[in-house]
Amino acid sequence: MLKFCSLFSSSDGNSLFIKSDSSSILIDAGVSTSKIVNALSSIGENINNINAILITHEHSDHIKGLSVLSKKYNIPVFANKETWNFLPKDKIIEENQKQFNMYKEFKIGDLNILPFEIPHDAINPSGFNISVGNSKISVATDLGHVTQEIFNLLKNSKFIMLESNYDPEVLKCSSYPYKLKTRIAGPNGHLSNNTAGKVISRLVNNGLKSVMLGHLSKETNFPELAMRTVIEELQSCNISHDAINLNIATRICPSTIINIA
Repeated sequence: MLKFCSLFSSSDGNSLFIKSDSSSILIDAGVSTSKIVNALSSIGENINNINAILITHEHSDHIKGLSVLSKKYNIPVFANKETWNFLPKDKIIEENQKQFNMYKEFKIGDLNILPFEIPHDAINPSGFNISVGNSKISVATDLGHVTQEIFNLLKNSKFIMLESNYDPEVLKCSSYPYKLKTRIAGPNGHLSNNTAGKVISRLVNNGLKSVMLGHLSKETNFPELAMRTVIEELQSCNISHDAINLNIATRICPSTIINIA
């Protein structure tokens, strides 16, 4: 059994919580230590039980609270070599600086973790497959497009946290400068609602039972719009939205808790 909760998911800060029967981890720490501690407490979890923090990439909304959180609670931090070059190593004790290699599985307690490359404008950003026994979940946020390789890695996941950052028309009409609009919609930017819906539609026939849409922009998206767009993509593929448990990560507080058998 795996338990998943998005504690925070937005350009203001990101942190995800994953728990098995005997291990607990965070993915990213992009908000303050107090916010993460309080968010965990609100879902009945204790920061002292966190075994590790995995880092997807070095952007501030994913690492803002990292050094204080790791130091205060003596939590190991796992990132790839290139990402470590941009992390505050001087503020994280050496024995808590752990390195993983892309596409090489490693373990934290009973959790099997496989990091994989995603296309985003960071130094070497990571997505993750996380599994215990026959239960596999995946996290893929902050990515500009989904390659066939990424799709293959998402296959057979019972649950995925997938980015659904923006609506193309809302982005086009937003007050963002042209350069930022181009970056967001580019191949190394973020995933649109439409693309997220297409990916989910393909994965339904590959074992997917539950999805959480994440990293929704407060400027170029709306939860209702993201949900509707994904449902319409499912329907266009003759898939009933009842065939999948579809949720949306909230921006500034813990999401629905997902249990994955």
